[in-house]
Amino acid sequence: MRTELKVLRPADRDTWYSGLLLAFGGTPESPEERELWDTLTENDRCIGAWDGDLCVGTTGAFSFHVTVPGGARVPAAGVTMVSVAATHRRRGILTSMMRRQLDDVRALGEPLAILTASEPAIYGRFGYGGATRQLSAEIDTSRVTLTIPAGTDDVRLRFAAPQDVAEQCEALYARTSGSRPGMIVRTPGWERLALLDPPSEREGGSPLQCVVAERDGDIVGYTRFHIKPAWDAAGPRGAVVVKHVDALDPAAHAALWRFLFGVDLTSTVRVRNRPLDDPWQYLVSDIRRCGLQVRDVLHVRLVDVGAALEARTYQAPVDVVFDVVDDFCPWNTGTWRLTGDAKGASCGRVDEPADLALSVKELAAAYLGGTPLSGLAAAGLVRELRQGAVAEASLAFGSDVAPWLPHGF
Repeated sequence: MRTELKVLRPADRDTWYSGLLLAFGGTPESPEERELWDTLTENDRCIGAWDGDLCVGTTGAFSFHVTVPGGARVPAAGVTMVSVAATHRRRGILTSMMRRQLDDVRALGEPLAILTASEPAIYGRFGYGGATRQLSAEIDTSRVTLTIPAGTDDVRLRFAAPQDVAEQCEALYARTSGSRPGMIVRTPGWERLALLDPPSEREGGSPLQCVVAERDGDIVGYTRFHIKPAWDAAGPRGAVVVKHVDALDPAAHAALWRFLFGVDLTSTVRVRNRPLDDPWQYLVSDIRRCGLQVRDVLHVRLVDVGAALEARTYQAPVDVVFDVVDDFCPWNTGTWRLTGDAKGASCGRVDEPADLALSVKELAAAYLGGTPLSGLAAAGLVRELRQGAVAEASLAFGSDVAPWLPHGF
């Protein structure tokens, strides 16, 4: 049976999208969710695999810019909506779509492709490496307290309807989006994703609530959350389900977390996606009662090794030659010399002995500074060909703050 890959036509969108939903379990979306994704989706970057009049595979991409170490915002294809019908598995459909998509990304001149994986084992064979992780927590606020830094009491908090302060909160996000590698620059329309509030996403809690932190009349932070009431024989046991926290300074950050810890009729704060070095961890009295969990989030693919490595800076001087293997995008295979520091970098092909040998997947995993090359070397995934090269490159590739993806796409 032969399938045909086609760029998505508007007339085929309903069939294409229905195939996508069916592959993810067939649960219908709310009209608000469907309308938002219809608005954000770039049809000319979507591909369908067709078996006659059946859409049996889907993939798409958003035209993003992602923050990299040093603060530059680099063009990146945000790979999304990837599916293959259960009736058509193991026929090479996914591989053919990934091949077509990465060829298109290269033609557009985007040095990076990024995605979040429903199953991370799928994408390594296409050169994607896990580059960021997220921290989740379930905090027992009946037994955990916070140490509050100076200035916290000078921050004023107030409730606000999420829509009423959406513009100010989005402006604050724009200010902070350059502070961490892995953060996406949100273009107009994407601010609506943070406000999307279907009942299926509330975890049994209230409609989305918002509290803003102000100083001298300006919003310096905000949090969005749900309240999930619960009672037992001893009394209230509700939970605060945190969706977003963003703040410009330590005092605003602490004021928001103090509020979340102290909501009446609750004894738990649940948070699903925070940076690994999120500051609240260093304010709590007992980290053991915070139920910490870590999982992968953003997977990165270097579509153009040279351009990608030149786009970021390095926290220590580096001069290293990589022997890169890239079976899926063979234009990247070969030896590349990277020289750089905190001011900039250059990277080009060379005919020189290599210092380190690795696949493009490992290079992608280390790219945002969250996965140390030294750890990959200790696992046997990076080979040191010049003594000291691992330590030099690992230090240079690091980031002083953990890379983080605040939301999916």
